[in-house]
Amino acid sequence: MDNHPINEQEYLASNIAAVRASIQEAAERVGRRPQEITLIAVSKTKPVSMVETAYHAGITNFGENRVQDALPKIAVFRPQGIRWHMIGRLQSNKAHKVASSFDAVHSIDSLHLAQALNRYREIEGKDRLPVLLEVNIAGEQSKAGLSAAEAPELARQIARLPYLDLQGLMTVAPRVDDPEEVRPVFRALRFLQYRLRDELPDCSWQHLSMGMTDDYCIAIEEGATIVRVGRAIFGERVL
Repeated sequence: MDNHPINEQEYLASNIAAVRASIQEAAERVGRRPQEITLIAVSKTKPVSMVETAYHAGITNFGENRVQDALPKIAVFRPQGIRWHMIGRLQSNKAHKVASSFDAVHSIDSLHLAQALNRYREIEGKDRLPVLLEVNIAGEQSKAGLSAAEAPELARQIARLPYLDLQGLMTVAPRVDDPEEVRPVFRALRFLQYRLRDELPDCSWQHLSMGMTDDYCIAIEEGATIVRVGRAIFGERVL
């Protein structure tokens, strides 16, 4: 393990406090309450020791991109109040493991995947699984996700699945030098949420999962209720 200039506990606590302060400032700039925003610490590539340290520093929501990397962490670290979010691209053949281990999935982009999660959630005898549709709102060829045009039909189909709870939308913004450049992307996702709320009022549409280390403040200004922050909390290095 690489050594930080200060110990790991102090390092993470300082980073988490700085991120929370930035969340508060961004929320207050647009008249929102910071309590409306959930901070997910993206713990991919990080050992369970860092997850535990972050938890004791006040983080209760953790995001993972790869099922095979996440499951060992989830198996050994599940204290009361913790929630594990699947935020990466997900294949249907991993649906069983995700349905049994994760508390929410942000990356639904096909009916086949949704049906698999629904089926395994029923088999496991678990409550409805909170899910978000992943929308490739910027239309990047390299990114997963639905187009904005495809989202309404898939939302209608998922809304009929009894073991899934469709709660909102997720997007990954393009990487840019100036975070202001992605403001229209976040705004477009919010407008899509408004449209879906009108078309499918039985779904809560309570969440917009958008914004990462470089752009989460812009995302909050545009309505994010969930931000996914890794580097600003855990640092650049794999420890």
